Amino acid sequence: MSSRASPKVVVLMGGPSAEREVSLSSGCECAAALRETGLYEVIELDAGADLARRLEDLRPDVAFNALHGRWGEDGCVQGILEWLRIPYTHSGVLASALAMDKERTKDVFRSAGIPVTESVVRSKSEIAAGHVMKPPYVIKPRNEGSSVGIYLVLEGANGPPAIAEDMPDRLMVETYIPGRELTTSVMGDRALGVTEILTDGWYDYHAKYAPGGSRHVVPAEIPDEITALCEEYAIRAHEVLGCKGVSRTDFRWNPDLGADGLVVLEINTQPGMTPTSLVPEQAGVKGIGFPELCRWMVEDASCDR
Repeated sequence: MSSRASPKVVVLMGGPSAEREVSLSSGCECAAALRETGLYEVIELDAGADLARRLEDLRPDVAFNALHGRWGEDGCVQGILEWLRIPYTHSGVLASALAMDKERTKDVFRSAGIPVTESVVRSKSEIAAGHVMKPPYVIKPRNEGSSVGIYLVLEGANGPPAIAEDMPDRLMVETYIPGRELTTSVMGDRALGVTEILTDGWYDYHAKYAPGGSRHVVPAEIPDEITALCEEYAIRAHEVLGCKGVSRTDFRWNPDLGADGLVVLEINTQPGMTPTSLVPEQAGVKGIGFPELCRWMVEDASCDR
């Protein structure tokens, strides 16, 4: 960062993805937290088609990336920031692109010995024609987050559901793992603990972001062995993808199978930073307040990720 008295931090938010509203909420919260520190000149910037030009005009010392979804966390914005030589928060181009492609991420995890669910990638027409794997299974886009476009096909279903026309042509189909929803955040090289997510139904977009949509138990009331494995796998996932800053790894755990019942679902290189988000909550349990967390992310920012 520059040595000027008040470094200029531009908070990138909004953008054109399906997660625009979540990103706007994250960005506003992060901007407010950074202003609370009194250390920075903070500017909020809705990331539109003129983003590169506006960044060139503003010439910030750091870009705080609060974007979610495609274009914001898949390596595209990261590439722009690298080109402009503006240090930025979170992961770089390669790690971001890999993590956004769920099937390629699984390939990396499998090679690193990280347990993942069985999955295949098929066209919508193949999926609509009949079961491509034995139910229960989940159908999802391979490059979206926040449970956007998720279909759960239960055991005994006569056939696959009707898939919305605006879904991508190729989708991921993965085995549904029964059990408990767990998640672990990584900050730099340390795990922040394990949270269990409790909902009355599917952990969908509404459950993730609406107040009262889900309940969080942190630290999770699980055996020490499972806590240790979640933290180990989350750190390993962060490292093997080359992630930087903060990431969050999501798990399913079937208690009937013990340690063998724990699998990684995915990793998020741009975790939500809203009032109901998991990373700030886990950091708070570790004694790291939200302004302190945002400040750490700014100080950790760099190019050449």
